[in-house]
Amino acid sequence: MTESLKQRLQAGMPTIGTFLKTPSPIVAEVLGLTGLDVLCLDAEHAPFDRGAIDLCVMACRAAGKPVLVRTPSPAAEHVLSALDIGATGVVVPHVTSADVARDLVRAAHYGPGGRGYAGSSRAARYTMRPMAEHIVGSAAETVVIAMIEDVEAVEDIEAIAAVEGIDALFVGRADLTVAFGERDPQSPVVVEAVERVCRAAQAAGRTVGMFVPRVEEVARWRPLGASLFLLDSDHGFLLKGAARLVADFRAAQGA
Repeated sequence: MTESLKQRLQAGMPTIGTFLKTPSPIVAEVLGLTGLDVLCLDAEHAPFDRGAIDLCVMACRAAGKPVLVRTPSPAAEHVLSALDIGATGVVVPHVTSADVARDLVRAAHYGPGGRGYAGSSRAARYTMRPMAEHIVGSAAETVVIAMIEDVEAVEDIEAIAAVEGIDALFVGRADLTVAFGERDPQSPVVVEAVERVCRAAQAAGRTVGMFVPRVEEVARWRPLGASLFLLDSDHGFLLKGAARLVADFRAAQGA
């Protein structure tokens, strides 16, 4: 039996994914053919509207590939939209406090004051999934990931990590670097902040996710509890692939 993404995160299994920056279902479809464990549509920093997210999620689902949506903000309507479209879960930026984390969990799940219900959504199989089945299934399947990328979040990290329903804490290290007034992600204050997030997550039994600029850094963070790594992007693949092709072409001519 293949584990769901939520089960992988809960078990701390090494999980590799990448960011999709191009709002194209074809690119999503191609990446769905790879051995990546998960894709993450970057609707915060890339030009994804609801229609583009819908098509890319559809392509990922057709390929049987778990797909996360990095929402533009913690707003409940962004969470609702991504999940109704059929995303496996959400990666939500700027979760700055335990209160924001609790609001996020409420917005991602059905219940009093929580996610609005629509049986006509893709997530509910366009009315083909009975309400009771969909509510239970959604609770078991939906992944909620809080991005930690602000000084305030680090200062409240123990309380954030303790919020029930948060499946993982994802370190936005570049944003943390800027938030701390630094220019180098290797700055001691930034590294200490990331380590504090890892300690808080381990104490609360939460998974840690992160982006690292070099895959070699994975070995540095795995012992501290990091298991979800969203590395590189489709843009990065294009740039590096083109650079490699040019280098190989010149080498073939003895240049």
